Amino acid sequence: MINVQNEFDNDEQDLYEHFNIVVDKGQSLLRIDKFLLHRIENASRNRIQNAIEAGNVRVNSNTVKSSYKVKPLDEISIVFAHPPRDTEVYPENIPLDIVYEDNDLLIVNKVAGMVVHPGYNNYTGTLVNALTYHMQKNNKNDSLPELPGNSGRPGLVHRIDKDTSGLLVISKNEITMTKLAKQFFDHTINRKYLALVWGDLQESGTVTGYIGRSAKNRIIMDVYDDPEKGKWSVTHYTVIERLGYLTLIECVLETGRTHQIRAHMKHIGHPLFNDANYGGDKILKGTTFNKYKQFVQNCFEIMPRQALHAKTLGFEHPTTGKYIEFNAELPEDFESVLNKWKNYVQQA
Repeated sequence: MINVQNEFDNDEQDLYEHFNIVVDKGQSLLRIDKFLLHRIENASRNRIQNAIEAGNVRVNSNTVKSSYKVKPLDEISIVFAHPPRDTEVYPENIPLDIVYEDNDLLIVNKVAGMVVHPGYNNYTGTLVNALTYHMQKNNKNDSLPELPGNSGRPGLVHRIDKDTSGLLVISKNEITMTKLAKQFFDHTINRKYLALVWGDLQESGTVTGYIGRSAKNRIIMDVYDDPEKGKWSVTHYTVIERLGYLTLIECVLETGRTHQIRAHMKHIGHPLFNDANYGGDKILKGTTFNKYKQFVQNCFEIMPRQALHAKTLGFEHPTTGKYIEFNAELPEDFESVLNKWKNYVQQA
């Protein structure tokens, strides 16, 4: 179980970040630096080791070294000093796949592996850095707008995970941003994803629940029955193609929670193919033959990420009032893995 507490004075915010962890009963012996790396979101190895060397990591009230082996039911306390936060977004000349653009908005087909907006350990190389450059280059001194509470995320009214590919809408002015944000809030945006999941599902279904941070691992989200533990979420899915031990599905989002599809699919026992954080990077279905195991490993190498693609994005244009819709073809890695599984099924 992990508890997080930020402490600050009236004049200085976010001075410290506290984590309190009670190790699970079934935890195997593991170096504490490795244990914390997998338990604390956005904490780099250097940040963890610096905290240990400074005496800011205690186990059962005692300071420890990086080599300490975590044991079941250990009580771990960590104090991080927040690093200086660079709130300025620097323009970077990074190629973008712009599907559509007008005076009010643009549609980007994001590649897998690109972080959407700057944050801890990711101040450069993000989609927002690339968009900032694009705006300055093509619109002179124009800049992307920000909504209140959306600092550091100019133009964004939604986002997709780093290793998810597909479509995003970017606002180019405040009116557009406000109107699009209202559509997202009202759940009137049409968003469809393609996902490759482990196992065989019924033809269609709906997954619901309250999504919140996992009590065991802050990097991932869990689905709860308790409204106090998360936010309400709804995903509708339809089977597109059955591929033996995998199924290609289309997911329609009614809500847009963090890791929604990934958490929902794990919740019903069908995690996304090669989704490391949600257990999909293991061979969950299939035979015990070495040839099959090698085949799956080859597919993991071709697409070293979760098999999720934001395919369709449709909404009412904030200025014209007309419904517009965009579609993005599957990227090469996803397409290649699909073709390999189709061939495998045909030859089986």
